[in-house]
Parts: sequence; structure tokens; C-alpha cells
Amino acid sequence: MERVKRSEEIIRLREEARRLGFSSAEERNGALSLIAAGLERDWRAIKAANDEDVAQAERDGLAPPLVKRLVYSEAKQREAKRGIADVIDADDPIGRVRQKRELDEDLILTQVTVPIGVIGMIFEARPDALVQIITLALKSGNAIILKGGSEAQRTNEALVASMRKSLGESPLGSRWIVLLESRSDVSQMLTMEDSIDLLIPRGSKEFVSYIMDHTNIPVLGHADGICHLFIDGSADLSMALAIAYDAKTQYPAACNAVETILVHRHIAAAFIPALKQRFGLDVVIHGDEGTAALIDCVPYQDGDYDAEYLAMEVNIRIVDSLDEAIAHIARYGSNHTDAIVTADEEAKQTFLSQVDSADVFVNCSTRFADGYRFGLGAEVGISTGRIHARGPVGMEGLLSTKYLLEGSGQIVADYTGEGARAFTHIELLPAGGDHA
Repeated sequence: MERVKRSEEIIRLREEARRLGFSSAEERNGALSLIAAGLERDWRAIKAANDEDVAQAERDGLAPPLVKRLVYSEAKQREAKRGIADVIDADDPIGRVRQKRELDEDLILTQVTVPIGVIGMIFEARPDALVQIITLALKSGNAIILKGGSEAQRTNEALVASMRKSLGESPLGSRWIVLLESRSDVSQMLTMEDSIDLLIPRGSKEFVSYIMDHTNIPVLGHADGICHLFIDGSADLSMALAIAYDAKTQYPAACNAVETILVHRHIAAAFIPALKQRFGLDVVIHGDEGTAALIDCVPYQDGDYDAEYLAMEVNIRIVDSLDEAIAHIARYGSNHTDAIVTADEEAKQTFLSQVDSADVFVNCSTRFADGYRFGLGAEVGISTGRIHARGPVGMEGLLSTKYLLEGSGQIVADYTGEGARAFTHIELLPAGGDHA
């Protein structure tokens, strides 16, 4: 009976999504403001719920990187509120004109942005991800189904309870949010391709791969975050040390933390011992033969370059050229985020053009691969696919388009056969970018 009830609730989201799709920007921004105020109002209850989740996770022996992701701290609360403020300040994403073209006199074609519809998000140990996806779903006019990991159940329930209370003051209400609780709900969710338009999983490689393998619903996400940093022979060593240290240690549990550092042989003898000193005892280094000849480290073993450590561990490999570094990234990378430190313009351009990843950086940390840092307000995840959305996915990734054609009685028969009328195909908007 409960399964049937849940199915009906999910199906009703179609109507909620339709209502959100034609709501005004003022209504959606007002609802976002209420959510932000409610998070502040209910902070004590949210924090208490999170403290219980964290304590339970530690008792259950959850891996330290997952426990760290589970923590919903005051800093994460502040970041969530800043993200909501940025989303409120963003232009209305619905109804933006992408293309406008005259097909013939008084026959005008317009392509506009529209919400995707009903989005399902399944995530592990990341209560802050819940806030981000609900925020972006609301602004972009999408209904949302959420299933968080059981380890964050109390926190997720407290966050959604706060939002429902706040949204009681909004004409949009809160029926466009569904929070699932059990594993059976997820199994059912994966089969509902007629009711759910897009799935966004966030979690471990195994978790995301499972979702991708067990549903016919389109999936937006990434299975691995095997990120690389290449220190070119021309690199400024001081800059390279700072970037490598940040990319590995600033938040090692994140998918955009660097897992392998490639070092050009010309500077290896100067750079690698200095990096070892900078890491100190905090970072475990897995090194190839050349690296092991320069510093004490864990000898490289087969499989290290495929590892997503998500911890204070990193691989170091010495390469003879930029081409060898790019070949390594092509073989072992996950198309997530890869960076080069270089002072050579040609090397920079070659790296940017030949590394096929969602995010390709020059002279900065891989940790910048983030929707908030990109100015997207927040993100629903990072996509390494090549269709629809790629890289940090903000509101743009939650939108589709539709074509609107306005005529004055035209029929196709007039444009076919002998003596057919010609199309004018005159562009009515400047090329490049969206237009309000």
C-alpha cells in the first residue's frame, strides 16, 4: 500500500512541475528567500539532527572521508545561504530566448528555455547537496524527488521540514518536493521513466555506476573524479607548490581534488623534494621509480593511477614531455578536471585543446571546479558526459528548450514542389549566447 501511495505522489509531481514552470520569477525568488530565512530560524534543530547523524556514522565505522562529507557545519550553512542569495540575484532562467529566426515574412521561429520537468536526485552523505539541488530546482521551475543516504537521514529530514514550514507562506507551496526514505523507494524510482525526466546521482564511483546501470532514465553525473595536475618544465616552482598543495589538501574528500601529479623530468629533482617537504607527514605519496629515487614514498603499484583516493594520498609520476602527460591523462583520467602549471604559451594552448575533460585549467587548483566558484550560485553536481551538460551543473543544466513558431496562415504545400516559395531564414538575434 505504501509503495502505491509513493508512486502516486511521484506521478502528481507532473502537475507540480507544470505549475512551477509557469510561475513568475517573483514567486520563485520569494520562495527562495523564505527558505533562506527558515534555515537560519531552524539552525539549532538542523544542527542537532546532523550531530546525531555524525555520531551514528562514527559508531558505525563510516569511512572518514564520508563522515567529513556528512557534516553540515555552520560554514556549510553560510555557504548554502550565500548560494541561495546568488540564485535569487540570477536572471530568470525560464523563457530566455536562445534563437529567433524569420523563416519567411510573418513566420517567426523562437527557441526558448523551459524546465526539464521532474528531476530525481540520489545522493550519499551530502546534506548540503540537498539544499543546492532544491534551490536550483525551484529557481529553474523543476519539481524534485530526493533520496539521501541513510547516514544523513535525520539531517535531510530536518532540512526538508524547515523548507516545508517556510514554503507554507509561499503560493507555490512545497508539494513539488518529495523526500524518499527507503532503499525500496530508490528501486521503484529507477523504473519510473514515465514520471521522472532526469536523475542526478552524487556519491561514490560504485554508487553512481549502479544508478547508471539500473535505469532507463537519463542520468547526469560522473562515476570518477580522477583529477590530474601536470607541472610543466617551465613552471614557476613556488606557484606550482602552492597549487599542488591546495589541489590535494584543501578538501581531499571532494571529487575535484587532485589524485595524480605529473612532473616534467627537467624540474623533478627540484620540485618533488620540495613538494614532499610541503606535504609533510600529512600526505601519503605513491611514487614511480623516478620519484622513489628522489624521496621516501610508497612504491607505485598497478592500479594506483586508477585510484580515486578521496583522502590525503596522491600519486606522483615523472614524465618526459607534455605529450606524455596528456597521454597519461587520456588513459587514466575520468574526464573530470585536469590542470597544468606552465609559463609556456604553446604548452598552455596544447594542454587546453588536447585534454578532453569537462574542466581544463591553467595555473590554478583543480578545486576551482565548483558551481559556486564558477558563479553558478550552486551546483547539482559535476557531469563528465558529453551530452546536455558538462562540468559543474547549475541552473543551465536543469533546463531544456522548446520551439515557438508564429505564422499568419502559412502552409507547407506552398514551400514544396515546382514554383515553391523560398524560405528567408533571417537571423533576428545576434549570434552567440542567450538573449532575454
